[in-house]
Amino acid sequence: MAVKRKPFKHRYDRDDRFVSNPRYVSGERMHVLVIGGGIGGLTTALSLHAAGIGCTVAESAGKLRPLGVGINIQPHAVRELTELGLAERLAGIGVATSFQTYTDRFGGTILALPRGRAAGYRWPQYSVHRGVLQMLLLDAVRERLGPAAVRTGLRFEDVAEKPEGVVASLRDVRTGEPLELVSDVLVGADGVHSAVRARLHPGGGPLLWSGVRMWRGITESEPFLDGSTLAVAGSNRSCKFVAYPVSADRRQINWVAEVKVGDGGEVPAADWSREGSLEDVLPYFAGWKFPWLDVPGLLAGAERILEYPMVDRDPLPSWGRGRVTLLGDAAHPMYPVGSNGGSQAVLDARVLARSLAAHGPVEGLAAYEEERRTATTPLVLANREMPMERTLALVEERAPLGFADIAEVLTAGELAEMAAGQQRITDMDVRFLNDRASWSVS
Repeated sequence: MAVKRKPFKHRYDRDDRFVSNPRYVSGERMHVLVIGGGIGGLTTALSLHAAGIGCTVAESAGKLRPLGVGINIQPHAVRELTELGLAERLAGIGVATSFQTYTDRFGGTILALPRGRAAGYRWPQYSVHRGVLQMLLLDAVRERLGPAAVRTGLRFEDVAEKPEGVVASLRDVRTGEPLELVSDVLVGADGVHSAVRARLHPGGGPLLWSGVRMWRGITESEPFLDGSTLAVAGSNRSCKFVAYPVSADRRQINWVAEVKVGDGGEVPAADWSREGSLEDVLPYFAGWKFPWLDVPGLLAGAERILEYPMVDRDPLPSWGRGRVTLLGDAAHPMYPVGSNGGSQAVLDARVLARSLAAHGPVEGLAAYEEERRTATTPLVLANREMPMERTLALVEERAPLGFADIAEVLTAGELAEMAAGQQRITDMDVRFLNDRASWSVS
């Protein structure tokens, strides 16, 4: 018979700030080794520091640079970054998203959903360049924890628990020299191809491909619609195009072209830096010129195109063991249809710091996993369902040549079902988030 864990109860002071357990903050300082210097790993370092816990980040890249394309940070993650003191910096690099607008492949509006503060949240949703956000977090870590807090060029190879703590076996990628780092806790925040996850779960399941191929890029262009809209055109059942601004002047447009090219299945790897070809993607979108957006022009105007499959993994029955755990894409990779993966990594980081401050290494990781695995597993499965696609397919079926009024194509109930599907994979309840006690540790 399965053993049911007793729920962990967190304590709050009269100002609704989380209260740490003095057993772990009055004596010798706990120290955590984080593997991976991405958004999740760097937010973990900032969260641990704010909770009075020491941290070192080990990153395999020889130098962290502002690579990648766009990402959306949802209000529930913006709240946590705000409580880490990053609100002004975040506002300086991001575009506060006003609407998420769904259209058909002719640009006709199906559904426009308000986002961020327009939807009632106390915090905005931001569209940002992933690499610029990573550099913002890196700068904050080095300012607060010191320049030695992030050690680059170190590849994780193995981990063992010993009486002196968690011993991580690493290798200097520049010299080939092995080294060991000892900590109280080790966190694998090393992405969808996590080496830490592979050590913890050697048979933890392959990458699973949706059958959708993705091309991504950033193009200098005129702002479209109100300059702050995230636009989604078409359907993942055939061809879909996503575009949103990621610069303060609204002229850097991030775009994602998604095409259903197969039935999906297991794949051995996904290379996020693989170069894509304009000739491969342009034919699918050659006629997609809207009154407010020139899709072929955006594709042709990108200096660089990346190509990779849309993948996830089956949720794990457990993430870690003892003093070792996972975080972000290493723990719960998900399809990007909900624009929520990076935001969930931020929540992971904050809950991890809160739980370690309350319970110490082993019980703290158990509390963290119980809370976050329960929250993210349904999200992974819901994103896999692509809940809006059924309604979008109805539009293609009923109005293959476009429409003048969506009310003539879809019922109010069908539109409401589509809105609910999007909210299920992206949003946190507005009142709950606005009223919830702070996760900051006092």
